[in-house]
Amino acid sequence: MSFDFLRLFVPKDRKFFPLFDKAAENLESAGKLFFKLINSTSSEERNTLINEIEKLEHVGDELTHDIFQELGKNFITPFDREDIHRLASALDDVLDYIHGSSKRIQLYKITTFSQDVIKLASLIQVQTEEVRRCVHELKNMSNMRDITNSLVRINSVENHADDIFEHAVAKLFEEETNAIELIKIKEFLSMMETATDKCEDVANVIESIVIKMA
Repeated sequence: MSFDFLRLFVPKDRKFFPLFDKAAENLESAGKLFFKLINSTSSEERNTLINEIEKLEHVGDELTHDIFQELGKNFITPFDREDIHRLASALDDVLDYIHGSSKRIQLYKITTFSQDVIKLASLIQVQTEEVRRCVHELKNMSNMRDITNSLVRINSVENHADDIFEHAVAKLFEEETNAIELIKIKEFLSMMETATDKCEDVANVIESIVIKMA
């Protein structure tokens, strides 16, 4: 029995998909603001952007909470309850690491960024855009090729981010003589790289959902 036939007997979801859309759009906004933050040369603008990212992180927490609440209230869900929980948590994790990266700029008083950092920020922005596309298409599953292409790109970007991170850390150990600064920058780089890993986690959850629903 095909999924299309079964779908006729399942009430149209009006709770989970709208919440996931909002969570993915919120994450995409954070990715864009983070890239803008890394490219800003104004300390005042940077502080403003960090505060805006923090607000988006709070919105993300609220949306995650709302999704979990809906899980507790609804017996019928658009896909597996475990996958709903995993997807909500994975989206929240990405946002947490973007927020954590932005806060470290402020806490560690980082004022200049290498080309590797700028590249990582760009990759995070690309991944969050692709995540939003994937999540948006989940509601009807009619554009499988678009979902698949986005999943492939998220994974490819994560591999590229690994290479940039390794290069950045190697260069840091080669050039930075101040041990404290080295620790600060390495942690900052690790936080950004983990954000790309968490985007890949989102892609893996979506791929699992797609396989089950195909």
